[in-house]
Amino acid sequence: MRLTSDFWVSVLIRRVNDGGGFAAVVRRGATEAGAVFIVVRDRFGGVALYGPAAQTSYGDEPVSERLFALVPVEGEEAVDARLEREKRFDPDSWVVEIEPGREPIEELIPLAKP
Repeated sequence: MRLTSDFWVSVLIRRVNDGGGFAAVVRRGATEAGAVFIVVRDRFGGVALYGPAAQTSYGDEPVSERLFALVPVEGEEAVDARLEREKRFDPDSWVVEIEPGREPIEELIPLAKP
């Protein structure tokens, strides 16, 4: 059984905040099944965008967990432009912004294998 987007985002925010980082919902999407995009900011001003992994990343086994992949964009303007396009394509999508604390991003969100 897959968790609702609302529940999954709330768990992510709590986990980041408990680990000494900061997380906030920038855009609230559909409670049940909105796609989740994660903007990660580092201490040096860098920004990265993670989005839902392609369906081929899941293989043949049943889907029970969300997988994310790094979206190939560079710079804050490019991230904002990509999120704007995603919002027009899917108005139910979520945007969560995080500044990780002690845990690296790889431990906070499940990443698809390249």
